[in-house]
This record gives sequence, C-alpha cells and structure tokens, in this order.
Amino acid sequence: MKIASYLHQGTRSYGIVTPEGIIDLGSRLSLRFPDLKSLLEAGQLASVQQYLGEEADFTGQEVHYLPVIEHPNKILCVGMNYAEKRQEFEQTDPAPTLFIRFPDSQTGHNTPLLKPYYSNEFDYEGELAVIIGIGGSHIPRSQALNHIAGYSCYMDGSARDWQHSWFTAGKNWRNTGSFGPCLTTSDEIDDPHNLMIRTWLNGNVVQQDNTCHMIHKIPGLIEYISTFTRLSPGDVIITGSPGGVGKKRHPPLFMYAGDRVEVEIEQIGHLINTVADDPVVTTLPARKRSA
Repeated sequence: MKIASYLHQGTRSYGIVTPEGIIDLGSRLSLRFPDLKSLLEAGQLASVQQYLGEEADFTGQEVHYLPVIEHPNKILCVGMNYAEKRQEFEQTDPAPTLFIRFPDSQTGHNTPLLKPYYSNEFDYEGELAVIIGIGGSHIPRSQALNHIAGYSCYMDGSARDWQHSWFTAGKNWRNTGSFGPCLTTSDEIDDPHNLMIRTWLNGNVVQQDNTCHMIHKIPGLIEYISTFTRLSPGDVIITGSPGGVGKKRHPPLFMYAGDRVEVEIEQIGHLINTVADDPVVTTLPARKRSA
C-alpha cells in the first residue's frame, strides 16, 4: 500500500495511491485522523486497507504533493553510510554520522527544490527514508524493523559551501529536501537492504548503488538512535546517500535553476523535482554561477 500527503483544491489531505488514482482518506477520516502522522500515532495504518477496493476520488495530476510526513517530530539524517561515499570524503570514523534536518526545510514530489541564494554548491543526494510507525526507546535491533511504518524516497539537497565542521547549516535551507512521493508500507518490502537506488540529474544517472551496501544497517541505526532519543510515530530516518555526489566530481557538478533531479528506489517510488532559485531573495544582486 502506498500513501501520499497532498493538497487537493486547497485542502490538506492524504490518501492511498493506486494505478487508477488516489483514494482520499482525509475526507473519510479527518475527524479522527486529519493527516498521515496522526494515523500513525493512533496505530491505525493497517486499518485503512478496508478502503482499497473503493473507487479513486481523483488522479495524481490533480494534487499538489506535500512531504510524506509534513511535520515529523524528528528528521534524523545519516551521513557517510555507503562505502563509496566514505571513500569520496575520506571518512574513517566507524561511528554513525548523524545530523538533523528541520521539518520546514522539506518539500514534496513534483514541487520546486529551492537553490539557496547564498550557495554556489547546491548538491544532490538521493536516499532511502524510513518512517517510524511504532515509537520507543532502547529498541533492540532484533525488533527494529517491527517499528517501521514504511519507506520513501528522499532528495537530501545539500549546500556544500555551508557544511562546515557540522552539517546542519548546509542541510536546512527552505525547500532543499524533497520527501516522497509516497509512504510504501513496510509489508510490501521483504528486505530494505536489497533495493537499487538511483539519482538522475537532467536525465543522467549520477548515483547508483544497492542498499545492501549501507555501512550501518537500518536495525542498527534504530537501535543506536533510540538509545539517546525516543522515537515517535512519524519520525523520519534518512539513511544516507551513495557515492557520486557533485562535490567530489571533476569538475564538480552542482544544481541550478531549471535542473531536474530524480530519485528512484526499487519497489519504493520515483521522486521528481525541478530546481528553482529561492524567490524570497530575487531582489538581491545576482550571484555568479560557478564553472
């Protein structure tokens, strides 16, 4: 089952995505569960399967996609989690590299990613996102997969020239992280560590790997993270990007207004965004495009 969050005719909602269109859950469940996060918090994700046989209310072309979880309590990002990426950045620390992304830095499928005005190094990073369904602390890795509601695609756009000794400043410009199109429920994924993940920039494959090459596997990440912070339904763990990022190419390859970036993960989905300049600062002097 695939569930998306969206705006339809100006109203926030969410629904089951089928080949025929979207079965709107917001109109059916809004009094009890106004959004996907509240559905997860109530432990009622499986209950919406009862609507699978109903007629679609509208098509995917009629909605404006929102981040799968628009306001998660936590977005925890894992850096340097693929062998090739670690080699590119000469990373040798064996511990998980973690940083935080804020909910208001997100956007959805088929919406613009905004290149930060004060960055000339806006980089792509396609990643597998894990959405927590059952919260908890001190979750053992043997039970960790049972706490997952589902998976999605994530474009973790990075302002490389704002990543200093800590990643936060490079990761939290508005509308630089895209999350979607849908949550694919965990029961559809036999093994989250056997999925092809690809990123395209303007039709060219720039990242390609398999999630089997994650250094820190998802159960271990959940165990580690839940040791120091309680995970809640709707929390998101972004599990890291393969090698091939623009910063480490020769010459470097960054994203600019008009570019199209895509993340596809086998069985999970296909996330598409175009890049635009941040309109808030269009009155400021133009910045030069780097070579």
